[in-house]
Amino acid sequence: MGPIDYLVVEYPGKSPTGEALPYLVDLVDRGMIRILDIVFVRKATDGSVAALEMADLTQAGNTNLAVFEGAASGLLGQDDIEEAGQAIGPGSTAVIAMYENRWAAPFAQALRRSGARLVAVGRIPVQDVIAALDSAEAAAAGTAP
Repeated sequence: MGPIDYLVVEYPGKSPTGEALPYLVDLVDRGMIRILDIVFVRKATDGSVAALEMADLTQAGNTNLAVFEGAASGLLGQDDIEEAGQAIGPGSTAVIAMYENRWAAPFAQALRRSGARLVAVGRIPVQDVIAALDSAEAAAAGTAP
């Protein structure tokens, strides 16, 4: 099994449009990732948080979401829903997705077989990388960013 990640994507004040779904489906179809669990949540204006049924979302016109019906392993629980609810704003909808990075599985297996162990992992926000590259480029050109 490859490394497992999760993400929480907020749709401020609205429901998902489904525009990004073809890209996620493409990652699955190409074997890059495997969706282990996916949950949609809504935070009411009073701050209460509840999981949404996939059928409710598809009936509301988000038919592209139907591809993920049944993608529920039970790994994401009420604690995860509550935590995601703390991260999103009132009146917003969010998707929580837990997925396996299948592309990394052979590498991870080789590391385990060789006795290696992962001691740190992280993610650098794209905005930080762009800012650092802009700064390095400006420094090389002798100008300030």
